[in-house]
Amino acid sequence: MTTISDKQADLAGPGVSTYEEVAKILPTDYKPLLSPKDTMKALFDVKRYIEDGLARELNLQPIRASVVQAATKWKRMALRQFDCAVGEGINTDMKAVRKDYFLDHDHSSYVDQWDWEKVITADQRNLAFLKDTVQRIWKVIKGAQDYAFDKYPALDDPRYPRLPDELVFIHAEEILEMYPDLPRKQRETKIIQEYPAVFIYGIGWTLADGYPHEMRAADYDDWVTDTSAETGKDTHGLNGDILVWNPITKRRHELTSMGVRVTKDTLVTQLEMSGQMDYLEQPYHQAILNDEIPLSIGGGIGQSRTYMLLLRKAHLGEVSVTVWPDQLKEVCEERNIVVLE
Repeated sequence: MTTISDKQADLAGPGVSTYEEVAKILPTDYKPLLSPKDTMKALFDVKRYIEDGLARELNLQPIRASVVQAATKWKRMALRQFDCAVGEGINTDMKAVRKDYFLDHDHSSYVDQWDWEKVITADQRNLAFLKDTVQRIWKVIKGAQDYAFDKYPALDDPRYPRLPDELVFIHAEEILEMYPDLPRKQRETKIIQEYPAVFIYGIGWTLADGYPHEMRAADYDDWVTDTSAETGKDTHGLNGDILVWNPITKRRHELTSMGVRVTKDTLVTQLEMSGQMDYLEQPYHQAILNDEIPLSIGGGIGQSRTYMLLLRKAHLGEVSVTVWPDQLKEVCEERNIVVLE
């Protein structure tokens, strides 16, 4: 039976929990489909394909920047700095260190993302525009898989189906209606088993059970805007995550988190709801309140997460160089998984 504490504990905190649990997750009959050399070649090929695809589909320009101790909110400020017009945006090859993760099969202390941001108009702050943007990103990811499989035929293993051509869009409230007694990650696992690729939107707004699907920053994505006119239901939020079924790990696999960003009105509402009104004194928040930075949409696409999925790897460490605990390395060695250091 699911308890209240189960749902509270599932609102945040990435990572599995223990290495005994990690050992249960990793496959026991694993054999990489690509050699180490071909894996390195494929990584560079897929990286170029995706970066070129994002530039084309979202009209993004690559930039180089060094930002110390900053959340990704800086990208919205950068849109003004680089004088981006409506419909133009930036993409960064982001690399960072996150110290609070439990290191397991798809979480590491080293984080690499394609962090992007794009200028939009007030009229584009709706579900239709959000969905169109998500579909463009999915087109790039799906195209990257087809490209990789054509160039490296060993990846096209019949045991592991290709990604579907289309995503299923579903609001967090709808998933709760389907699985009311399950905490968030279990709900996501259930829906992914039914639909192997989904975009779950409306993340952050308090759902019918009294909890948000997952906690989201109050000053970043817009999770408060009423979207009932577009869905025909009592729904809120202009943000979401792409999740897919990983046939190697047989688990949910998150690829990207993104959304339409807050306006000065929704910023105040969300900060008030979360008890963080003192944030309004900060320069970033003042810039929003004073209309000094543009309206935008943006997100982060996990690079190693995407490589891991497309190249049929069982562990993030097969495509990402970082530091792993000895206990995790021992578990991986038992499963024929070589992690890079």
